[in-house]
Amino acid sequence: MIARTWRGIATSANVDAYVRHFAQKVAPAVTALAGHRGAWLLRREVDGRTELLAVTLWESRDAIRAFAGDDIARAHVEPEARAVLSDFDDFARHYEVAFKS
Repeated sequence: MIARTWRGIATSANVDAYVRHFAQKVAPAVTALAGHRGAWLLRREVDGRTELLAVTLWESRDAIRAFAGDDIARAHVEPEARAVLSDFDDFARHYEVAFKS
């Protein structure tokens, strides 16, 4: 199993808009893909802003390609997300899941 992570930053005024975007657009889109195994959006307050960490689980890198395209390291940030985030990574990280309970 592969965990894909991506990070964005939102102001307090915009964080709820991004959470809604993730819950209503991103999560349903990835859930519909073969090989998808779960999605989480984590948040924490840092220096007056909110850091958001998206974590999606996939059964393989090939399954990730169905979502991300051939360059799985490139982040896909939709215009709706760009409009409410003050900063975001243009890349995603991938981790092999070493243990799951």
